[in-house]
Amino acid sequence: MKEILHMTSNGIGIMGVAIIVWGVILTTYRLLKLEFKRFRQQSIYPERETLRHQLGSYLLLGLEFLIAADIIGTITHPTLNDMAVLGSIVLIRTIISFFLEREVAEFTPTDNKGP
Repeated sequence: MKEILHMTSNGIGIMGVAIIVWGVILTTYRLLKLEFKRFRQQSIYPERETLRHQLGSYLLLGLEFLIAADIIGTITHPTLNDMAVLGSIVLIRTIISFFLEREVAEFTPTDNKGP
């Protein structure tokens, strides 16, 4: 049973990292396209803000997966030290998630077109 939980925890953790990496790749690609647009003397500020918030949403989703992986991983190693480490990791990630989510929620796109 511990082996299954350990593999599940690793799988969920890998998915979380993959989500973050995918968001960074997409955002980088879109940002490069916008920067070329800027070289043609066009304003890209609204689109760049949209990109920033899209990356934030990928980060939030990835962090949620990583928190889930940490919780499942701690079930397999329930020592007091591991519980303290998990608690601090979850606290830090929750604080980061809170501020990212708040910033994303405050954002209102200027138009409904995708980047």
